[in-house]
Amino acid sequence: MKIHAIKWGVFVALFSSSLANAVPVTDELDIGGAVRLNYGWKDYDDNAKFEFELFRIDVNYKSDKLLASAQYRWYKDQEVVHHAWAGYQFSEQDVVKLGITQVPFGLLPTTSHSFWFGGTYYLGFEDDYDAGIHWQHDADGWRYDLAYFANDEYGDGSRVKRYSFDVATTPELPYEEAGQINARVEKLLSTGEATHKLGASLQWNQFDYVPSENAVDGEDTDGYAVAVHWQMDWHKWQTQLQYVRYDYDFPDDRMAMSAFAYPFEIASKSDVYSANLARSMDVSWGPISNINCYNDFTYMAASGEGLDNSIQNVTGCVLTAGKFYTYVDWIAGKNMWFANGPGIGIDEGDNSWHSRLNINIGLYF
Repeated sequence: MKIHAIKWGVFVALFSSSLANAVPVTDELDIGGAVRLNYGWKDYDDNAKFEFELFRIDVNYKSDKLLASAQYRWYKDQEVVHHAWAGYQFSEQDVVKLGITQVPFGLLPTTSHSFWFGGTYYLGFEDDYDAGIHWQHDADGWRYDLAYFANDEYGDGSRVKRYSFDVATTPELPYEEAGQINARVEKLLSTGEATHKLGASLQWNQFDYVPSENAVDGEDTDGYAVAVHWQMDWHKWQTQLQYVRYDYDFPDDRMAMSAFAYPFEIASKSDVYSANLARSMDVSWGPISNINCYNDFTYMAASGEGLDNSIQNVTGCVLTAGKFYTYVDWIAGKNMWFANGPGIGIDEGDNSWHSRLNINIGLYF
């Protein structure tokens, strides 16, 4: 498992944190970024590696009522936009963003704590970014979001090199995102020493049929997704619960998704359950000031011919040392694309349990 490489990477990450300092360019403009290394081991191959994972640049601007933010990423096998938007702060309660911005759906910013997120990320319902306009209103403990997205961040379903998971255009399933409406409401409240976030989301999608020389016959289609969520923070504990139901009208109850250069198929209709628990602990272990340990569980229930349920469970911790963050995750999956499954909700090939160890060491500046 190349233990010597892991030890050296952790040593550099944890004991060099005092060298990292983020300095704003001006009062209105901040430029930052991240550099990350990654070690990955899988029980289904013998190709364990410790290698460069990412370099990214962040730009954030704020002047009076004008806002802007962008992030661009360079991975080993791809370079992609993460987000890029301009905004206007109409009041203390209202802001509008135009561009590639996060889709307001479900728990925000993520339904997970681990480096590789929860199962909803791979279905396109977590940390998803599309191109459109987004209005957000915050007042008296309520948050309202309303957004329209014209298409995915590239406007091209055949591009498989991207950060967030979107509908992919493949010869077997030649479709792409072509219009999406999102509405979300969330209430923040307190009971004793606990704070709660209770919310609901609605999403309606249109998909264009994109014919090509080798594509199967088809036509434009649509579908919807709904979600309810709850998050409780009590002392150093955090609990997240979420239910998602999505129903997209695709042939044979399958649709294609892609990100990180790989397309794969998922069930086009499913009930998705997420249950996560995390505990943050302040420590004084040399440069390490905090450890946050968690278990993130996702169950995806798909039914129909050629379909099967999928499960993902991630147990791990993130260590904070200055501006260095080290994630150590044990990822277990059953019939799960990210853990050697044929897709998500697909009954095809190896549907048994598989696991992978992932260690990510990052400097954020």
